[in-house]
Amino acid sequence: MSLSQLVLAQLEDPFRIALIIGLVVTMVRTRAQTGTVVPLAAGVLFVAVIIPSTLGTQRAEPFWLQFGAGLISNLVILGVVLAAWEAFRRLTRR
Repeated sequence: MSLSQLVLAQLEDPFRIALIIGLVVTMVRTRAQTGTVVPLAAGVLFVAVIIPSTLGTQRAEPFWLQFGAGLISNLVILGVVLAAWEAFRRLTRR
């Protein structure tokens, strides 16, 4: 599987999407205490590592390739979720 196919497969992973959405929700709730950048960066790295680690040998690709593709897909998903959150926040602000 090529890198682009691996990234596309990970972009469609509902578990990964749910983890990133949960990460953003947690960041929004704890922003005053922890800030924004550090929790998001740590969460993106955590999700990129934990999913290939827990899947074991289900994929033929090496771990580092799965991690790199996961990092790329996590950042794309994070960008979409943050944009959606910001749009929602601006539309509901009165």
